[in-house]
Parts: sequence; C-alpha cells; structure tokens
Amino acid sequence: MSPLTLRPSRQASRPIKVSFEFFPPKTPEMEATLWSSIQRLAPLNPQFVSVTYGAGGSTRERTHATVSRLVQETDLKPAAHLTCVAATKDEVDDVVRSYWDAGVRHIVALRGDPVSGIGTAYEAHPGGYQQTCDLVAGIKAIGDFEVSVSAYPEKHPEASSLDADIDALQAKVDCGADRAITQFFFDNDHYFRFLDRVHARGISIPIVPGIVPVQNFKQTANFASKTGASVPAWLAARFDGLDNDVETRKLVAAAVAAEQVIDLVDRGVSEFHFYTMNRADLVYAICHLLGLRDHSVKAAA
Repeated sequence: MSPLTLRPSRQASRPIKVSFEFFPPKTPEMEATLWSSIQRLAPLNPQFVSVTYGAGGSTRERTHATVSRLVQETDLKPAAHLTCVAATKDEVDDVVRSYWDAGVRHIVALRGDPVSGIGTAYEAHPGGYQQTCDLVAGIKAIGDFEVSVSAYPEKHPEASSLDADIDALQAKVDCGADRAITQFFFDNDHYFRFLDRVHARGISIPIVPGIVPVQNFKQTANFASKTGASVPAWLAARFDGLDNDVETRKLVAAAVAAEQVIDLVDRGVSEFHFYTMNRADLVYAICHLLGLRDHSVKAAA
C-alpha cells in the first residue's frame, strides 16, 4: 500500500467486525491501564478480545487471571492465547481444561517463540505438542472450543518459502482451526496477494488482517524486523523527526492506521483484529472511522 489521502470510506458491503488483543499486565499501574482500555473499547461490541501468553508460558498465571476476570466482570468473549513451547502435552491440556472450567470457549493456538528468543532455533518439547497443528487437534479433542491460529502474509521468518508457510496453515486448518489472524503488515497488497494464494489452495476459513496502530515507530520497526513484516520507506518517512514529539506522533499514527483500514474496507474487508498494546485511544478512533459507535452514549439533547 502506498501513501493514501485520508478520505471517508465507501460503505462496507458487510457489517464491520472487530476484535482486540491485550497482554497481561506486570504491575498495578499496567493493570489499571489495561482495564481502563478494556472499559473504553468494550462498548464497541468486539467479536472477542484475546489475551497473549508469554514465551514458554511465562505469563501463564497472569494470562489466566486476566481471562478469568474478563469472564466474571464483563460481557466480552475472551480468547486465551496458548502455546506449546516448553511444556508437556499433559501440562498444556491442563491449561486448556482450566480455561473451559473458567467459561472460556475460544483459544488462540500458537506454536510460540523459542524459549531462547526470537531468531534462535525452535526446539519442541520431547513430551509436548510438536507444532501448532498438533496443538489445535489437542484443543479440539478436549472441548468444543473455537480455535484461531496465526497467518503470515509476508511469510513466517522461519519458513523456507511462502508456499511452505501456507502448507503449515493448511495443516492447522485440517486439524480444526476456525480462523486465522495475520501478523501485522503495512502494505495491503501483501495481504491480498496472500489471500489469493491461500484461496487457491482451497483454504476457506476467515483470514483476518491484524492491524497495529504505531504507538512507537522504532519499537514497531524493531519488532517487525524480527517477525518478517516489512516496513515501507514511506512509513518511516511519516515518523521521521518525531522521536521526541509524542503528540504529533499520535496524530500521524492515527492517520496511517486509518488510511490502511479504509483502504482494506474499500477493497472488501469487513473484519479486523487490532493489536492494542493495551492502549485504547488510537484503536477507538480508528474504529470510529470504520463506523463503530458506543451506543451507550446518549446524544446531547
């Protein structure tokens, strides 16, 4: 996607659906920020809200606590992230059953990053699920969960080719995956070329675009380099010189994300997954541009 002129979107042919991703907080301050963001975004009626799971299950308890609180204190439908890194099948299955007992009916199944960090070799636990497709099958065997998985429009960094990566996606679908959520991307053409190749394989589950509003350009670019997502030169130019100008950076970030989602809507996309970074304002503004409204707010007389 090249730089666009911000404009109103044409009316979507289908209702817009959104979902939001959060991560479990580490401190009381982060906890307050998270729940403030959840309260801000909840009235937009997302399909679900997902909660991430740290490498090797490092956030297992915090993830479970956040998901359980979502079930107990909100009307939102939580989706718990789950990986198969550094755990036996029995350990993973116990987590799955604990989510079922907590009232969770949606899991985002991921292989997970290597314990030694992104960019290092992945080694499956000898007594664990070997790949995501095995994890999906294991989850489905335990309960009637909805299962979402990941997809990579620009190829997973460890995959030998995009075709090999689509083979992995096909295996996840064959094991019961209901939806794929993409890694974030900034060039929409990558997403549509990926869709063409996926559909040519006969894969028909929804492939939902993952959207990241750029809260901090340098951090986002650094993460993109580790996950195989390209950063266009025009995007870097948008944030050039704004390292110490937080307010302007927010305005630019909102404009960039709005351009991207409006272009996707104009090209037929009606479902979006937002990586919120536990911050609500940018995501709320973008959803507003998509036509979503907090109907609990009464118009002034």
